Amino acid sequence: MTAVTDTLLATLEHCDMVEIDGLHAFEFSLDEDDNLHIECLDGRVSKHWEFTPAEVEAATFDPTLQSWLITGTSGEHRLVCMTAIRGDDDEEDEHEDA
Repeated sequence: MTAVTDTLLATLEHCDMVEIDGLHAFEFSLDEDDNLHIECLDGRVSKHWEFTPAEVEAATFDPTLQSWLITGTSGEHRLVCMTAIRGDDDEEDEHEDA
């Protein structure tokens, strides 16, 4: 869950996956100028979005839908930032020693 005071930039730094307009992105990154790049496949069509630092900063969080609204040159988009569930490997190591 994202706190109301968080920014999209801070949220992106801690998330593993992004969904944009209902499409799961296979890649998202911030370049050296802090432009946000998002790529995904819609069927066989590759889609790419790019947002400037000002557009990322202006994004607003919708607590009802747990998503961010960001407006770029291609219009308004809804981003959902997700964190992957990670398991702990310690249990496997203990079984190997037995």
